[in-house]
Parts: sequence; C-alpha cells; structure tokens
Amino acid sequence: MKKYILLTLISFLLYNCKLEQTTKITGVVADKGMVVSAREEASKIGVEIMQKGGNAFDVMMATELALAVAYPYAGNIGGGGFMVYRMKNGDVGALDYREKAPLASTRDMYLDVDGNVIPGKSTVGAMAVGVPGTVAGVFEAQKRFGKLSPAQIIAPVVALAKRGVIVTKKQEARIKKYQKAFELVNPGFNLFNKNIKEGDTVKYNALANTLERIAKNGRDEFYKGETAQRFVQFMQESGGIISLKDLRKYEAKWRTPVSFEYDNLKVISMSPPSSGGVCLAQIMNGVEPFDLASYGHNTTKTIQIIAEAERRAYADRSFFLGDPDFVKIPLDTLISKNYTKNRMSDFSFENATKSSDVSYGNIEIIESNETTHYSIVDQFGNAVSVTTTLNGGFGSKLYCADLGFFLNNEMDDFSSKPGVPNSYGLVGAKANEIAPEKRMLSSMTPTIVEKDGNLHLVVGSPGGSTIITSVLQTILNVHEYGMGMQEAVNQPRFHHQWLPDVVMIEPNKFDSITKAELGGLGYVIDERNSRVIGKVDAILVLKNGKLEGGADPRGDDTAVGF
Repeated sequence: MKKYILLTLISFLLYNCKLEQTTKITGVVADKGMVVSAREEASKIGVEIMQKGGNAFDVMMATELALAVAYPYAGNIGGGGFMVYRMKNGDVGALDYREKAPLASTRDMYLDVDGNVIPGKSTVGAMAVGVPGTVAGVFEAQKRFGKLSPAQIIAPVVALAKRGVIVTKKQEARIKKYQKAFELVNPGFNLFNKNIKEGDTVKYNALANTLERIAKNGRDEFYKGETAQRFVQFMQESGGIISLKDLRKYEAKWRTPVSFEYDNLKVISMSPPSSGGVCLAQIMNGVEPFDLASYGHNTTKTIQIIAEAERRAYADRSFFLGDPDFVKIPLDTLISKNYTKNRMSDFSFENATKSSDVSYGNIEIIESNETTHYSIVDQFGNAVSVTTTLNGGFGSKLYCADLGFFLNNEMDDFSSKPGVPNSYGLVGAKANEIAPEKRMLSSMTPTIVEKDGNLHLVVGSPGGSTIITSVLQTILNVHEYGMGMQEAVNQPRFHHQWLPDVVMIEPNKFDSITKAELGGLGYVIDERNSRVIGKVDAILVLKNGKLEGGADPRGDDTAVGF
C-alpha cells in the first residue's frame, strides 16, 4: 500500500512538473486593435481613440501625450523620439523627431578653459536641454495619416491631467530617488509632495492648460505661439540658450527606415541619427548563419554567438554613426551580410574575442536608460512603433512649472570631447560632435517585423545602449524559440556593447553552469543587483489574426486591446 501511494505521488509530481513546463504564458489578446505602453492610463486612452474611429497615427498622438502626463519619468512634450510605421498595404516609413542642438551651441560648450569636461553641465539644468521635438513629431504624423481632429485626440489627455494620475509603487520609488535633484535644480519645486506614496493622486493642471492651448492652436502653439514665448523666457531665466528662432526652425523629418532580411522575416527599424536599425541589422546578420534553435534558449553557445555579434556591431556604432544631415554614413555597407560575415570571421566557440582586438577602439558607450516605448496596431491593420525620451530619468531635472513639463538632457548624447575620455569615461567620435541644429546619436530602436510579407511583430524598448539587444532578443525569442509575445518579453536578457568588455546579465536569472562555462571561455560576467535590461512593449499577430500584447513586468507597462 505504501509503495502504491509513493508511486502515485511520484506520478502526480511528474505530471505537474510536465504541466508547468508546457503551460505557455499568454499576454492580453484582442480581436481588433491594441496599445502597449508604460502606463495603463496611456494605453487605455489610445484604445479609446481607436474606438472613436481613430487610426494608429491618431492613437500615437494620444498615447504619446498621455505618457507625458502619466509617466513624466520618460514620457514627455519636452523631449523627442522616433517612429517607424507600416500601413495595412505594406508601405513603410520612419519619422525623426529627435531633439536638436540649439543654434548657440558650440563643439566645446561643455569644456572648461583647460579643455576638461565640466561635470554635470551636459546632464543637469538648462544647458543640457536640446530643442524639443515631441509636439512637432506627433502633429506631423497625425497630419499626414490621421483621421480625427487633434482637439478630439487631446481632449481625454487633458481630462487625465486634470483628474490626476495615481502613483504606483515603482513611480513612488523614482520620485523619491530624484526629489533632492528636483529641489536643487528648481527652487520652490512642489509638483511632487515630499511624502508622496503609492496610491496618492498627482494632478497636472499646468500641463493640462498647455495641452489645451496646443489642442486649440496646433503644433505652432508650442513652436511659435504663447507657449513658445513662455518656454523661451523660462529657459533664458534658467540659464539656457534655446531661443525663439530655435523653436521656429524646428521640424520633424521623414526618413527611410533601415530594412533587412532574416530568414523569412523582413525587419524594418529606425535609421540614423538612431543607431538602432543599423546595429540590429549587423547583429542579426551576424547570428543568422548559426542554428540558434538547436543550441537552445540562453545556452552558453547561444549567448556566445549573440554576444560576439553584438561586440562587433557596437564597435562600429559610434565611429560611423551620427546625424546623416551632417555626416556621411556607409549605411549599405554596414547592414550588408557580406560585411558582417567578414566581421564574424574570427569568431570561435573555443574562447571569447577580446574587445581590444576588435576595431574601432576607445569609444565607450554610456547612454541613459530612462526612455519609454509604445507599440500600436489599429483596427485597420496599420502598425506604429515609437520610442520617445527625455534621456535621463526626468531628463535634465529642470521643470517648467508655468507650462507643466520636464525638459530633456539630450545634449549629453553628443560627444562632449571627441577622441578624449570625459569625466564619465566616455570617448566620443567626431561623427557625433556637437554642432548647431544637429541631432544627437541615439540607440532607440522602434521596430516592425513582417513574416512572409505580412505584419508579424511591433516591438521596442527603453534602456539606453541595451535597447538594441532587448529588441533583438525579443524577436529571436519569438522566431527561433516559438514563444508567444508575453513569454518572449518576460525572458531574462543579457547584453554586450563591446566596451566595457563584459557580458551584462539580469541578476538571478541565469543558471550557474552557464555562467561558469562562459567564464571558462574568457567572458567576464557582470551581474549587478537590480539591473534591468530593457522594458519591452510589443505586439504579435497570431496565426488566427488576433493580437497578443507583451507588456514588460519590469515596469508598470500595460497592454490594452479591444
């Protein structure tokens, strides 16, 4: 009898173990349309606009502006971003609304009389601010492709700002982390209560008023109207150099996206001044000849192949890439399969390549992680992938209380002193040196993937230099390992960016055997506590035509569909 009970127990445990292994994680599934963003409030407003008959470009405007209210850590009207789109008929394109250096900028504006980088000047306060592009971007996209009026689209965002946003646990932690910086940069700062906590409601009345003027008067309200004048006055009083001429001259710019093939996929991603699409192409070209599926997910061999492809792509990144309106970029060569084949020719499973042996040397990538991404598929079959940012968390920490928004610190994404390490250890390239009206280099990688000619994935992530590798691994999780969208987003991630010569991994997510094997091959593993590598928000078109949203559990991200 005891033997029977024991056998029954073992069978029960084995069955449950097998069940646990085969049970798939599924995200939100919708029939018609979906928005996945960093906050539930923004995703809901996006879907609300869809239900009123709006398309993906109307939803883009609504979601972006709603994130400025609900997620001021990275959502913004004082920053910029990139958008990649695919229409139902297969037409694709990209919009660059990245910030620009002010007209009064100079190459050495962050150096002292001895030629040394002045700590903090490019990261905190008014001198760190680039000319914002967000308002121009959402209006440009909506004007070309949208169906509703801006007033209709912005109305629920204004209502949200006046009603207020409930503070989440993660938001509470962010606000407390930066509270002293807010007060240092903004005397009398009182947007967030010093004792703010989860469950509190924050109202954004000044931002609501600004958005109401923009809804009434259009994009020129921000760049030429009353808001522009009040903004420039604030900047000058704060010690900045942005002028009315800077705002009047700003335009979002349509670009040709980077497109390339991987197996039966066509990947459409952002072109320079973002490095995202170029690096993604190089890495995917590098791993394509290998049978990743047979090696297994996040195994030693798989991590080796991807890390080595990443190492070589990031070595090229800062040397060649910058604003294409200012520098000549060998784009076709960089994304060609022959070029990457040559770059990977010295790869060996026997040991790690040394970054010191991979040209170009001396360009270390240090880029702020605090960006946000959202993905949209509408009921008409159009898709939009958008990454937007203030650069650092709450940008420059400079808050315009009169208008109700934080300002970016994107000037720090330029090379402050090309060729020589600055105080942060960053050595920049001439291609990304500061010049008036130039757009700074970025890693933002809004991406759309087709499979056999049909819409397959909409994907992107925040995370500074880890954006590219987060997008890469999410695509591979679906394509190579057959994962659903939420399952693919949830997976542990790793990252190599050439310099520093380490494989960064999320803590407590990779098994000790794999880490030991990588170490034995010469890889240095960096597993710092609390590391988050990307926060991916993505949409997968299922075989039955429905949409599955993948909202990253590393944040407050939420998928909403209908």
